[in-house]
Amino acid sequence: MSTEQRISEIVNGNDVVLFMKGTPLFPQCGFSSKAVAILEHLGVEYAAVDVLQDMEIRQGIKAYSDWPTIPQLYVKGEFVGGSDIMMEMFEAGELQQMMADADVKSA
Repeated sequence: MSTEQRISEIVNGNDVVLFMKGTPLFPQCGFSSKAVAILEHLGVEYAAVDVLQDMEIRQGIKAYSDWPTIPQLYVKGEFVGGSDIMMEMFEAGELQQMMADADVKSA
């Protein structure tokens, strides 16, 4: 299975996916930590993928989304953005609305 196929299965197999450096319990960068904090505050179920454990995924996700940085958030198979975009959307109430509109399960 190609890296793109693996990523596609992860993205489409979960309502919310965060590709990050580290894990939700032990983020390995400030941006990943911020992204986890936002998702935890929203109280939604999400899958986390530690890109530091798989170099093919780490490089492949950047090509998959055409976005150069990590973390990356996907909701219902759609790329949302990184931690700065997540923060802007959260502060504007847009991320909460997106989760509600997508009928994302609570954690």
